[in-house]
Parts: sequence; structure tokens; C-alpha cells
Amino acid sequence: MTHPILAAASDVRSSLKAVADANPTFMSVGEKATALQDLVAAEGQLAELRLRILADAGDLAAETAAKDAAGWLAHHTRTRYADARAELRLAEALDRDRPRLMAAMREGGATLAQAQVIDRALNALPATLDPQTVAEAEEHLVERAREFGPKELGRIGRRILDVVAPEIAEAAEGARLAELESRAREVTRLTMRRLGDGTTRISSVVPDAAATRFATYLEAHANPRRTTADGDPADRPVADDATAHDPVARLAYPRRMGEAFVAFLENVDAGHLPIHGGSATTVVVTIPLAALQAELAAADLVGSGLIPGDDLTGDRISAAQARRLACTAHIVPAVLDGRSVPLDLGRSRRLFTPAQRLAMAVRDGTCRAEGCDVPATWCEAHHLHPWQHGGRTDIDDGVLLCSHHHHRVHDTSYLVERMPSGDVRFRRRR
Repeated sequence: MTHPILAAASDVRSSLKAVADANPTFMSVGEKATALQDLVAAEGQLAELRLRILADAGDLAAETAAKDAAGWLAHHTRTRYADARAELRLAEALDRDRPRLMAAMREGGATLAQAQVIDRALNALPATLDPQTVAEAEEHLVERAREFGPKELGRIGRRILDVVAPEIAEAAEGARLAELESRAREVTRLTMRRLGDGTTRISSVVPDAAATRFATYLEAHANPRRTTADGDPADRPVADDATAHDPVARLAYPRRMGEAFVAFLENVDAGHLPIHGGSATTVVVTIPLAALQAELAAADLVGSGLIPGDDLTGDRISAAQARRLACTAHIVPAVLDGRSVPLDLGRSRRLFTPAQRLAMAVRDGTCRAEGCDVPATWCEAHHLHPWQHGGRTDIDDGVLLCSHHHHRVHDTSYLVERMPSGDVRFRRRR
């Protein structure tokens, strides 16, 4: 006699085969909604059945000399071993400790993703918590799964003690956070490696508090999110005619944050950094005067020289980049004559003072690139007439540009025109 589970599995596959050629185009809106909801519930039920079998498949692993049931599953069903291991852990937890969660999946009331989040939240509870309180927490989270998805359940799970055991919640949360913060300090890392294509990959693991602070700093440098007429974020590409007053294509959020990181580094006040090598922490750009004035040339950065991969590219930047950096107070431009003797190592004569920047902020209000509304407090002061060509450091010869448009001013692929209104218009060279 065929085992009921085998019969059920065969019935499911037969039913799916029967609708293999069915076209959902001819379903009504209501039918599509019902079908999607029923199928998601069925997926949860199938996942629970699979996990139930997996939890009891130790003999299958022994029969084939696999390390465990997850190893057998990964090999014979062509799934990732990491996914199979995660499913085995959840299967064992459901079988041993999570009767309410298992029942919810069996009835189609919880998906696999929800079950993983709930189990993770319950595992994070203090080990000293009594079983009754844990059971109440499980019951509450399972009930919430009927109305919330995995992300919301995760948030509820982090504060579940506030609901089921408020008298110990604060102390338990404090102990948990202290443990997490201690571990975060131990695993904090930052690595940098040159990729050889003009970029450096920076990877880091930092404590949550530091990450939040960093994200806040970057948000201050990122362009404000523009919105469409109905108030939705306009991160998606827009029609060509909609960019008539936005000469540079709008950027996706991750790209904006990457550029904000660059802007953040360029605007850190070196005077407030620790003394390094006997003087304020400084990066020096060395470039011959003729190269600085040329359209195409290169400059050297005098930095740490400690980043792996320097052998691929060295610390080299274009002359256009050097001209742009010369507008800020955080790079020291060392302009050399033909004998590589420094002609100029100063900043004060070519850089705008705080009072001048304030005056320009009052005058300009925002970035002066046509169509840009980045606040003046987020902008950089730019010489309309480059200092290497005799430009003067006064407010009549200065304009505020956001980091994005400041880069474009020094990008030779754009033509820059000063409008009668004082705005700066960009046009891509043909």
C-alpha cells in the first residue's frame, strides 16, 4: 500500500501537470488574487511536509553515508548545501520545539520565510527564559504571521518580550545588546584593495551604531530624493523630455550613496583629524603646472601607500580630477615646475573662506546647476575661472555646486555655460 505522503506528492505533481499549459491571461482579477493566495498557502504546507520528512531522514543519510540529511538533500535534489543545512536546522526545531509554528505551516497559515524569522526570534530569547513564556512568544508570533510579512515579523520578534514578559524585557534587552556590542567590537574589520580599473573595493564590518552614524553622514551628502507628481520617489529612469532641466541623468540610490561617500571624504575637515607624521592629516596632489593646465594629463597622490593592489594602478588621478580637488580645502595641491620643484604649496590664497562660503550660500541658496535643488549647505565652492588660469578667490568669481555637478564641471565630456541668471548649464559634447 502506498504511503499517504507519497500519494499526496504524486497528486500534487499530477495537478500541476494538468495546468502546465493553462494561460492566466484569461483569469479574472479576482481569480488571480485567489489563485496567488492559495498557492502561497500551499507552498507553506508543502514546505512543512518537506521539513517534517527531513527531520526524520537521518536513516536516509546513514544509508548513503552522507554526513546528514542536509548533505543527502543537497546532492540528490541539486540544491545549495547552505540552504539544505538551514532547512534541516529549521526542520529539527519545528519537530522538537515549535509545535504551534509547525501547525500554522501545516494549515497554510505561515510561509517558509515567516517560519525562519519566527524561529530565529525565538532562538534569540534568553536561555534562562521559562518554557511557558517561550510558548507564549511563539503563539503571539504565529498569530501575527496572519497579517505581517517576514520583515515586520522580525521587528516584532526583536521586541517580543515587551509583549509576553514586560517585567524582564528591559534587563534582557540590555544584556542582549551588551553581548552583541561586545561581539561587534571583536569582528569589526575594514579592508581595501585596488582593482586595477581605477577603483578600490572597500569592505567593512562595523558595529550597528557606527553604521547608522555613517549612513546619516552619507545621507547628508546624497542628493535629496526627487519625487514625481504623485509624490513617489523618482529613482527609476524618466523620459527624455522630462530631463530638459536636469542635464545629468538621475542616479539610483546605491550610486548616490557611493558618490556621497566620496563627497564625505572630500569634505572631512583635516584640521580636526589626529596629527599624522608630525602634521595635520593631509593628502597631497603633485602635478606639473603644464600638466595641470592641459586637458589630458595625470597627477600623483601622496598618500599612505598601504592599500593592497597599488602595483596595479598606483595613486594616480587625472589632471581634471586634480583641478576639481584644488577647489577644496582638504587637498594640498603641489604644483611643480619643469625641474619638479614646488611652485606653490598653499591653500589660503586660492580657497574660499568660511565667510565667503556663507555669503555664497545666502546668495545662491542651492546648487547653481540648472534644475538642481541640492541645498547650499551640501555644496562645494567652485571657481568660475580656474585659479591656474588666473581666477580670483572672491565671491564674484565663485559659485556653489553640489558634489555631482562639481564633478561634471571638471568632466571634459561636458560643455559648461554660465546663464544670465547665474545658473550653470551643462550640455554633453557631441
